[in-house]
Amino acid sequence: MALLEVKNLKMHYKTKMGYVKAVDGINFTLDSGESLGIVGESGCGKTSVSMTMLRLLPENGEFKEGKVLFNDNGKIVDLVSLSEEEMRKYRWKGLAMVFQAAMNSLNPVYKVGDQIVEAILTHYPEMSIDDAKKKVAKLFELVGLDPKRMEQYPHQYSGGMKQRAVIALALSCDPKVIIADEPTTALDVIVQDKILKEMKKIQKQLNMAMIYISHDIAVIAEVSDKIAVMYAGKFVELGSSRDIFKNPMHPYTFLLMNAFPSTIGEKKKLLTIPGEPPNLLNPPKGCRFAPRCPWATEKCKNEEPEYKEIEDGHFVACWHPLSEEVRKDAKIEL
Repeated sequence: MALLEVKNLKMHYKTKMGYVKAVDGINFTLDSGESLGIVGESGCGKTSVSMTMLRLLPENGEFKEGKVLFNDNGKIVDLVSLSEEEMRKYRWKGLAMVFQAAMNSLNPVYKVGDQIVEAILTHYPEMSIDDAKKKVAKLFELVGLDPKRMEQYPHQYSGGMKQRAVIALALSCDPKVIIADEPTTALDVIVQDKILKEMKKIQKQLNMAMIYISHDIAVIAEVSDKIAVMYAGKFVELGSSRDIFKNPMHPYTFLLMNAFPSTIGEKKKLLTIPGEPPNLLNPPKGCRFAPRCPWATEKCKNEEPEYKEIEDGHFVACWHPLSEEVRKDAKIEL
């Protein structure tokens, strides 16, 4: 049994205009020590997936269907079926999250160290305050912060230091899964690289599973064992990082990969994706990418493709998966 298994997860936002189908049938598994990257355009539902898994939805967020099966030392627990009180036991201790805006994740009027101590004592009430502080000091060293800074306030930290502190907070209760939502947003590339390497190193040391969420393909490629490409509330392709980069089969994945420049290899003209994502209040009845897809047929526009395994561990939701020959020709034609 995998450490985490998500089955047909659906969550919609209720608005005055109707229901926005932000998460609409997500499936994946994750093992201990494994990392999954979720990539896609802004607004495709990446963060909504993580918030649904952790049951941290806003008032208008409504869980519709699916299971989030968590392996708690051999006991399989469906997180979506738990009461709020029961779910609290699994947040931070089972699954933790590095939120996108580190500056908004820390309370400005409390010392950073005290905030992490509070999280630890909530889940380990038998622990003394002194022991909790010692644990925070070790966590600070682990993420590359001077333990003396435990006594400082968030405004005394730089952006990179705040991000490291939030990672320490996520690690504070020894979780088995960490979800990192845009963990390096608003940081310069040098600090980004340092933090990503730090997270990868910590993951290896502690044998944790990690889910990285980003719209930056380069970031996802650096840290993930496998990648899920998300579009309009659905996974359109999932496979090993090598398969996704070397053998992208979904047109959206292929266009996405060729829409950003590479620092290695020969220079080439970048491809663009015409149009814009569909309105999820009323998504297209067929493939949601069909209105923007150069290879779309009438079948694509009228019938939703099945999300199925094309090769070992490589899943694609497309009526016409791209072959290597088509991809080579496409680079010339588009």
